[in-house]
Amino acid sequence: MHYKKLLISCSLFTMLFPMAPAVYADPPPWAPAHGWRKKNDPYYTGYAGRQWSDDYGISSGRCNREAVGTALGGIVGGAIGSTVGKGDGRAVAIILGTVIGAVVGNKIGRDLDNADRGCLGHTLELGAQNRPVTWVNPDNRLNYTVTPLSGFSANGQKCRNYKLNMRGDGINDTRSERACLATDGTWKPYRG
Repeated sequence: MHYKKLLISCSLFTMLFPMAPAVYADPPPWAPAHGWRKKNDPYYTGYAGRQWSDDYGISSGRCNREAVGTALGGIVGGAIGSTVGKGDGRAVAIILGTVIGAVVGNKIGRDLDNADRGCLGHTLELGAQNRPVTWVNPDNRLNYTVTPLSGFSANGQKCRNYKLNMRGDGINDTRSERACLATDGTWKPYRG
């Protein structure tokens, strides 16, 4: 008799509370690629949804400055936006404008090269919130640390807050900055 009551109770429970199918969520696009994704999905999804074939070490917290410099090649100045920002030829996200020069003074602004701009832009594109990414410029001997923070929208653009720290050669400066993803695919300082 006891088993009969248990069977009826279980049947009634199952009818009243049917089991929902298991739902598996994809990892967030900024999550480091572990397991299946790392082995089978060769792309890294950026802040705005664009897929990148290389993260240049961003997900591990250390930008491979040399690889970024090689990917950017001889691209200089204003040509960065027109070449890097279009189609599949864009291998590295980059930040353009006078963000660094205006932020930390002319000397560092002059010393910042395209590889540094690439590391900064790619960190904004692929970096996880509150996870610092570092690199060293061997020419000016400065250590850079960029920590992407919260995102926001401005004028229809996706933007991010971030902290930038530079150390070395008598400099130890940390700034809170903002940048937005322009329509050409480059990151530009937020002017709000």
